[in-house]
Amino acid sequence: MAEKLVINFTPTGMIPTKKLTPHVPIDVSEIIEDVHRVSEIGITMAHLHAREADSGDPTYKKELYGQIIEGIRKHVPDLVICVSLSGRNYSEFEKRAEPLFLEGALKPDMGSLTLSSLNFNATASSNSPQMIQDLAKEMLDRGIVPELEAFDIGMINYAKYLEKKGLLEPPYYFNLILGNIACAQANLLNAGIMINDLPDQSIWSLAGIGNAQLKMNSIGIAMGGGVRVGIEDNIWYDANRTKLASNEALIKRIHTIAEANERTVMSPLEFREKMNLQTENGRYGRIKKQAS
Repeated sequence: MAEKLVINFTPTGMIPTKKLTPHVPIDVSEIIEDVHRVSEIGITMAHLHAREADSGDPTYKKELYGQIIEGIRKHVPDLVICVSLSGRNYSEFEKRAEPLFLEGALKPDMGSLTLSSLNFNATASSNSPQMIQDLAKEMLDRGIVPELEAFDIGMINYAKYLEKKGLLEPPYYFNLILGNIACAQANLLNAGIMINDLPDQSIWSLAGIGNAQLKMNSIGIAMGGGVRVGIEDNIWYDANRTKLASNEALIKRIHTIAEANERTVMSPLEFREKMNLQTENGRYGRIKKQAS
């Protein structure tokens, strides 16, 4: 029997605006509603970016993340929630780490950890070795699981370095993101090399930037892995860019492809069990090891 399919839902991101697409959820209520809507179709986890209500600009503020998490958990308390700790807009550790300091029922299960600096088309994501290690240490101390973002094979190697330094603990979850202009391109060779090089006890999902999203998602499903999917990575539904995507349509398409491949979606509770995440209502994050 094939491994169940992890669907990592990315509704918003940092780039899409209402001017680019009316379908991107920006404010707190929109993000909550989109997550609620697609959770009824079937997803495993949500990778969240918060935006300022007035400008729509990306924000690190834990108050806004807390509002989003609270609203989501009212509808789907078991959904695995990951907060973005992106280095595109902010370079200070205190700002990037702020969402990790939410506690209790607002505590995120996971936080994104990009494993090196990289360039996008028009912006850079700065992730110094010290910043990566500090964020990893903060998550380790707080029982929050890193969502390991790798854009090329070198980033996977850096994850192994963090493992040797005791800053990462298995099991691991990797987002393998292909198709960015300055990183691994979206083809079978690069995908296969990255998957083959993952450390033991790794769960992985394939993502593609822009038009590569559907191709990488399809490959991930066919190869027995998971997918990362949503408007964050591509605002278009079709390769000719004639139809804007909605998050609901993107998730429904993933279900269609999964059904054709005889894959069933991994539930949030099943993913929690695999990743040693707490399953009791009102408690979130990784189950901490008992001192011997």
